[in-house]
Amino acid sequence: MTEDRDLLLLIAGGDRGAFEAFYRRHGVWLTMRLRYRCPDPAVVDDVVQETFLDVWRGAARHRDDGDVPGWLWRIGSRRLIDAMRGHGARQRLTRLLARLRGRDEPSAEEQVLAGVEHGDLAGALARLSPELRAVMQATVLDGLSTAEAAALLGIPPGTVKSRAMRARRQLRQELT
Repeated sequence: MTEDRDLLLLIAGGDRGAFEAFYRRHGVWLTMRLRYRCPDPAVVDDVVQETFLDVWRGAARHRDDGDVPGWLWRIGSRRLIDAMRGHGARQRLTRLLARLRGRDEPSAEEQVLAGVEHGDLAGALARLSPELRAVMQATVLDGLSTAEAAALLGIPPGTVKSRAMRARRQLRQELT
């Protein structure tokens, strides 16, 4: 059996077979060890992939006196920390943007209801085409889901969505 250090020397020279052997030897235990630290298997899979990409790109940087599994674990654990920091930051940013969006931009339904007080809602609804008016009736006034409205109107769900979007756009323009 080829030693890890020998495999790394071959990998540094671009030997794909050595890389595959190295992955088969260390991929499973690295994945299992990272899963103890992260409950999201998709994040762990990404980290394992990035770790082995680092090995492929930087196998020549391994010092001969170091422990190969320890070296691999240090790469993987650092990658996991980076991924968790990035994942947490993305989640915080997404929550912040959702709060800001909700605060700054009322929904189309809220704009329509505000138009009841300040605009001619009945006239705006009457000026919608019959197809758009039927979709608004089913989804907004009757509270049906897209699938339920599609079944009721006998049209595909995608058509319900596109007609609802067009109707909201038209109502927004007329009521503001």
